[in-house]
Formats: sequence, structure tokens, C-alpha cells
Amino acid sequence: MNKNSKVLALKYRPSTFKDLIGQEVVAETIYNSIKHNRSANAYLFTGIRGVGKTTIARIVAKSLNCKNGIDNINKQDSCENCHCEAIANSNHIDVLEMDAASKTGVDDVRDLIEFSRYGPTSAKYKIFIIDEVHMLSKQAFNALLKTLEEPPEYLKFIFATTEIKKIPVTVISRCQRFDLSRINSEDLFKFIKQVKSKENGKINDDALKLIVKISEGSVRDALSLLDRAMLSQNEKSELDLKQAQKIFGYFDKSYLIKLFKFILKGDEKEVINIYRSIYSQGVEPKIFLNDFLEILYYFKNISSIKLDGNNFSLNNEEFDEIKALSEQINPEVLLLFWQFTIKTLGEIDIVSNQNLSMEMFLIRLLYLKDERIYDDVKNINLNFDKNSENLVKSEEIKFNEDQEKDDFKKKTISQIKNFSQEQIDKPETKVEAKLDKIEINNFEELINLCNIKKELKLKYELETNVSLVSFHNKKIEISFNENLDKDFVKELSFKLNDWTGHRWIIAFSKEVGDLSTKQKKDLKKSRNIESIKKEKIYKKIIETFSDAELIDVQLTDRDND
Repeated sequence: MNKNSKVLALKYRPSTFKDLIGQEVVAETIYNSIKHNRSANAYLFTGIRGVGKTTIARIVAKSLNCKNGIDNINKQDSCENCHCEAIANSNHIDVLEMDAASKTGVDDVRDLIEFSRYGPTSAKYKIFIIDEVHMLSKQAFNALLKTLEEPPEYLKFIFATTEIKKIPVTVISRCQRFDLSRINSEDLFKFIKQVKSKENGKINDDALKLIVKISEGSVRDALSLLDRAMLSQNEKSELDLKQAQKIFGYFDKSYLIKLFKFILKGDEKEVINIYRSIYSQGVEPKIFLNDFLEILYYFKNISSIKLDGNNFSLNNEEFDEIKALSEQINPEVLLLFWQFTIKTLGEIDIVSNQNLSMEMFLIRLLYLKDERIYDDVKNINLNFDKNSENLVKSEEIKFNEDQEKDDFKKKTISQIKNFSQEQIDKPETKVEAKLDKIEINNFEELINLCNIKKELKLKYELETNVSLVSFHNKKIEISFNENLDKDFVKELSFKLNDWTGHRWIIAFSKEVGDLSTKQKKDLKKSRNIESIKKEKIYKKIIETFSDAELIDVQLTDRDND
């Protein structure tokens, strides 16, 4: 391996438009605009990390300022005092690179604008490259608008961001915007394979494909992972897939396929053992859940997926195994598992030890079934070859399609109820038993239902931030409150439709609504405290305990009467 101390992500950073991979359309458009002297006042590059935003910004800066012209940038031997090297090293006096994450204030932008009043010292254009521009404050963006729209002829702006939605529309409209796409898997594979060869690395193609998959279309991530793999490799042997998985803390899809079979089999012990084996490899619970969702997707849609150069998620063996098993599984089971996995992703942060949540999630999947539905699935014979550790299917499973669908619809509804409520004789369970016929007649009943349904977030919003104007005929009017969660109306509408089977209208009113439930409780508490403070017994207590403080009053039923 080359002993050059420079990391691969910097060493192989593109220096011209021709060096770019995966962004040919963007490169060609900018190349033509500069060549025909029609460059924009401001460029805006957006996309995920590591796809070339800052790199293209520097190439644009070099193209605008190179004395040899755009076709000869970085050819320093053909001219004197070329600007290309200084721009590439971020030390050119007329090309200022600024990180908006560290300079977000309006004063920083004002200094920038003041500096822009003076022309370039040695280059043709003075260029400001602002990385992560979405981090600028609202005031900073406003201060920039006028200069951005009508800059001096010698001034150019180049912005880069990973979060385009956080940039005001007024700024975007003044820029020439380019959305940089993720790099195609095949192109990225070819690129890092070339880099590996140049660096004399010994890594096989399967390990390189794993790097491509983990990098998710980011060139910088792929080069960083390759750098790590090459530093970890034994100089005498080639780095293979299993070694790469250990290095990156990534587990094989075969573990998930094996886990899925044991879930269908109902073998709790083996399911937990396999999960613990995955967890011991350093795999985070959230990553495990996302990979579990991915494997569910493959089971459901394997018939429409093709193994080609752009798909490195599955190898041939995994593809064939999933395809064979998917024909034996009722699709509704997969959809039910998908919903429970999504729900668990939202709940995982509630428990401090996320690993416990994962084990309970898998146990829930085990019990989310009925014996009659899985009779045929249980016939899977789980035999293992001691050397290969691969599952072998001993016989073909046949499903009675019509009977399975009817049984599933009847039984899964029962199973969902078992998970969403306790089956004990409480008043609340009577409401739960009529999922499609719940009637909500007033605001108090709505809050009570949210409590029964364990919708604690909705209950909190209803009690704390809702000032009720009116509640009748499936229409709720409330006063506008900026403290309300932005998704409150959408979530409440969806839940009401789901609970009652009817569409509800939730509207904001200009009228001043009633006090919120919390405000009423606080007001009542305050009045009770003030009332008690007038009593003789309170005054005697204060005389005896001067540092005592009355914080609450609990009234008995007799007091309330």
C-alpha cells in the first residue's frame, strides 16, 4: 500500500470536471455556462454527504479564474502564477471558503458583504464558497439577499448544503440550483476498485461491494471505508467479505434470513440466540431494525427485484433463498410484521437499554400468530450443516390460499387486540371492543379515549395546548396556539377517522377559545391554595414553621360537596 500520509478521500478528490463520477449532467451544464461566458451570479449545490458539493465548488472557482481557460485547469506547467493549486488548497486570497456552521450570525455575513466591496487582488473573480449554508440564521440570509441578487461583476457566490429545505425560498430563487444525486453503485464500485489497484490494496470484489453498500452512494464514505479496510488488512493475504464485515460491524443477510425462519417456526430460544449473536458484533438496535425492514421488503417484493450491477444488497445465494421462502409465506404476515417493526422504531428511544426493546420486539413477533395460520410454516425442517451453518429446507410447503386469507383476517385482528389492550373486565375494554363504532360526544370523552388508546402525545397536546371553541357534529374548532405540535391536526384527524369510522374536521378559529384543560386545573389549584391561605389553621402552621410553603391542596369528597 502506498505510504502517502494523505487520506484517500483527499488524495483522490477530483480536480477537474472530467474527474467527477456520477454527476455528468451537472458538470456538463456548468462547463457550458462558463465556456460561453454565461456563468450564474450564485450557484447552489445540494445533496447527501460525500457526493461532490464542495469539490464541484472548487472546480467552478478554478474554472472561472484559471488563466489557461476552463479546458486547461490544473495544468500549471503551461502558465505562470496559475490560481488552480491555491484554490484547491483553500489558500487563495480571492477565493474565500467559509463554514456556515461556525459563522452563522448576521455580523459574519455583514463582514462578508463589506469584504465583497473590494475587487479581486490577482484573480478575475472574487468567489465566496459557503459550506452548509443552511446553518446561517434568518437575519444573515436577509442581509445577504440584495448582494446575492445584484452582485458586482467580479463577485460570485457558491453555496453547498445537505438540507435544502432549511434555506429560504428567496435565497434559492437567486441561485442556479443543482441537485447532486447519489453515486450509482456500479460506478462507485469501479472507482474504488481503481483506487485499490493504484494503492496496491489486497481486497476482493465482495468486500468492495460491501463498502459500496454501506457508503449509500457517498464517494467520501466509500473512500474512508476503503482506507480503513486497507489499514486493517494483512499484507500477506487478501481481505475477504467476512473480514470486512467484522471490520465495519456489519452482519450478513443470512443471519436475518435464518432469524426470520425461526420466527415463523416459533422457536424463541434460537431467535434470541441469533439476535444476541448479531448484537455481539457491535450492530446497533436501530441499524438492526432498518435491516430487518429491508429483509421484509425483499420477502414481499423479491419477484420484482433483479440482481444487476446496480444492486449489491443481495448475493445470488441470499436472493435464491429469499425467493424460495417468499412463495411459502402469506403476504399479509409480512405486512403485519412491517407495521410492528415501524412502530418499534418509534418506541425504541423510550427504553434506556435499547437491546431489551429488540429482544421483546422479536418475542412479540413470535406470539403475533395463530397456530392454525402457521401450521404449514411449522413444517419447515430446520437442519444445519455443521460446516456451512446454512439452513436446509427438507420439504416443500403448500398453502391453501383461500383458507389462509380467511383465517388470517379473523385471527390477526384478535392478535392485534391482545397487544394493544389488556383483556380484563374494565370499563375501557368495552370501548376497545367496538373499534369501528366508537362515539365521541364531547372534548372530555376525546381526552379519555386518547388515554385508553395510549396516545399520550395527543393527550398531552389536547390537555395543554388546545383552547376549545366548539365541539359538535364531528367538527372541532380550536384557537390558534403556536405551541401546538406541527403534526397535531394531521395525527388527530387520522386517529379520529380510525377510531370512529368517520371523517372529522379540525379547524382553527379566530375566536378566543376556552381555557385549556391544564390551565383550568392550574387555576383551580391556585384558587384552592389562596382559599386555604385564608384559614386559621394555615396561619398557625406558618407561625410554627416559618419556612413552610403550600404547594398543593387535596380536597376530600366531602369538601367537594
